[in-house]
Amino acid sequence: MSLPVELRHRLVEARHIAVLTGAGMSAESGVPTFRDVQDGLWAKYDPMTLATEEAFAEEPSLVWAWYLRRAQMIRLVEPNAGHLALAELATFKKVSVITQNVDDLHERAGSDVLSHVHGGLFDYRCFDCAAPWQAELEIPGDIPERVEPPKCTACGGWIRPGIVWFGEVLPQKAFQDAVDASASCDLMLVVGTSGIVQPAGSLPFAALERGTPVIEINPEESRLTDYMTHWWQGTAAEVLPELVRLARGQVG
Repeated sequence: MSLPVELRHRLVEARHIAVLTGAGMSAESGVPTFRDVQDGLWAKYDPMTLATEEAFAEEPSLVWAWYLRRAQMIRLVEPNAGHLALAELATFKKVSVITQNVDDLHERAGSDVLSHVHGGLFDYRCFDCAAPWQAELEIPGDIPERVEPPKCTACGGWIRPGIVWFGEVLPQKAFQDAVDASASCDLMLVVGTSGIVQPAGSLPFAALERGTPVIEINPEESRLTDYMTHWWQGTAAEVLPELVRLARGQVG
């Protein structure tokens, strides 16, 4: 058994479980890393220079095409067993999913995500007036190097991805919701994150400061491991289905 007895009891009894997920969880589904999009037409561009307000303002068609390529790559993958397990867990416990990932795999698995702390790739809004854009995104099979973004129906500005670019602040409500859930849960899971990126990496400490157990699920030790209540070594797809079984009280 990979979970101490006292934590198994806490898991069964917990009414509210907060879950912070990071890149490792999406990687199991084959979601490309930030730099994996740097292929083909975009091999000559540094993604770090494209993910800024300044880049979009200067060359909106180039940046939009690059993000279309990223969206296309995400659309080709499916939620893994870890995503599905969290959706199942929410059928019999309150689960607050907080994710650093900008993909929509949690939603596609059936979870209601409380907070995308770094925004969502598919939550589009106007670059000028910030009005949300609800139209269906069209992703061509062959994406050219430049594609003109859609226009905002409210003000005529360019539509941009709803992610947090370098130099931008986190969405205030999303982060506050994440802090509140971390500070009020009975148990917290930290899945597939290195803990390096701040301020998301501080969220587990909001639980620990209240004496709430925090279980890290990761195949390798992270910057958080030494501070966690327990490190359950393994991937999300391996561990989370087992954790759901234990949460149901199925110990044998």
